[in-house]
Amino acid sequence: MIALGSDHGGYALKQEIKSYLDEEGVDYKDFGTDNAASCSYAEMAQAPCRAVQSGECEKALLFCGTGIGISMAANKLRGIRAAVCSDYFSAKYTRLHNNANVLCMGGRVVGPGLACELVDVFLNTAFEGGRHAQRVAQVMALEEEN
Repeated sequence: MIALGSDHGGYALKQEIKSYLDEEGVDYKDFGTDNAASCSYAEMAQAPCRAVQSGECEKALLFCGTGIGISMAANKLRGIRAAVCSDYFSAKYTRLHNNANVLCMGGRVVGPGLACELVDVFLNTAFEGGRHAQRVAQVMALEEEN
C-alpha cells in the first residue's frame, strides 16, 4: 500500500498519479487534500508519513508546488527518508543508494508524464544495501543524536 498526500499546489499532480496507480493496479490510500483550496504542506505531510512509520503503508508519494516544502516537513518525522526528485536518475538512486521511503514532487515543476515515470522507478527499485546500508544507518543515527 502506498500513502499519498498533497497540499493545494500538488493536488492536480496527485490526481494524475492516482489515475496512473489505478491503471497499474497499485493499491494506495489518499490522505488528502481532496481539493485545490489552500492548505499547509506541513500538515498534509504528516498523515501519509505516519502511515509509513506505522507500517500501514510501505512508501509515500507527496506533492506540493515544488516538492521542497512537503519534503522538509516529511523529513522531520522519525524514520522518514524523503527525497524531492524531478529526474529519472535521482528517483532511481534515491531508492537504490539512499533507501528513501518517500518521493516528493512539485506540481508546478514536474509534468504528469515524467511524474508517472518517476513514480514507477521509485516504487520498483529495490535498495541495493551493501556499503549504502552503513551510510543510511549513519544518517538515521542523526535522529537519535538530536
